[in-house]
Amino acid sequence: MLMAHSAVLGKTLQQYEILRELNAEEGTPEARRRLDDVAYSLCIATGTNDIDAALVAARHRLPGARPHDDSLLTARRAR
Repeated sequence: MLMAHSAVLGKTLQQYEILRELNAEEGTPEARRRLDDVAYSLCIATGTNDIDAALVAARHRLPGARPHDDSLLTARRAR
């Protein structure tokens, strides 16, 4: 599987988080489309097929992620 460079992955993750903070899913068709595009890019970059898994995988692969990071456990409990 191809792996996204950490700089690209970090920027894409940041774009997704900003769009979510701006409530893009409730915005204009353009904003929703952009959020969907960025979510799709995260899924492709992380080899996942759902945005929640992509977010966990992206955060885990970024520089500074701790080996004992429990974000996987948190994501599972949130469902």
